[in-house]
Amino acid sequence: MRYLTAIILSLAVIAATADVQAKSLGDAKKSGHSPDVHCLAQNIYHEARGEPMVGKVAVAHVVLNRAADRRWLARICSVIKQGGYKKRHRCQFSWWCDGRSDKPKDRAAWKESLHVAKMIKTGAVNDPTNGALWYHALSVSPSWAKKLDRYARIGQHIFYTDPKRAPRQVADASN
Repeated sequence: MRYLTAIILSLAVIAATADVQAKSLGDAKKSGHSPDVHCLAQNIYHEARGEPMVGKVAVAHVVLNRAADRRWLARICSVIKQGGYKKRHRCQFSWWCDGRSDKPKDRAAWKESLHVAKMIKTGAVNDPTNGALWYHALSVSPSWAKKLDRYARIGQHIFYTDPKRAPRQVADASN
């Protein structure tokens, strides 16, 4: 019975991931950008649109760092949209599962988010987080942060690295 439950849960995650990737592909085709650039731009927009450029870059690099780490899913869109399938506010990035529209409303901020996403994807900008895998806004104090190494405050976010692993720069953002 436990084995059957594990199989069913695995299939549900695979199906949800495939659905997310299909939706991301459709959104990207409409915008004229690759799905990875589109998803990364959405995350920058929703998580850091009021931040200085270095804050936007830092938020984007956390996504790339996670995609390069085997503890997370390997695709940018999958990393961003992981979790929240069955219960609101149980996802990696709060905007993804908050129940609100994900469509950008501020054209200038969206255009800048796309620009940053393209720069990050081509590897044109170094990682200011030193390989951070987590961050949170200054306005919250999550319990998980106590178990991690605080690396830096960048803008209105605090970035954390894994105390058990040496931080590293993602070598190739174009994968």
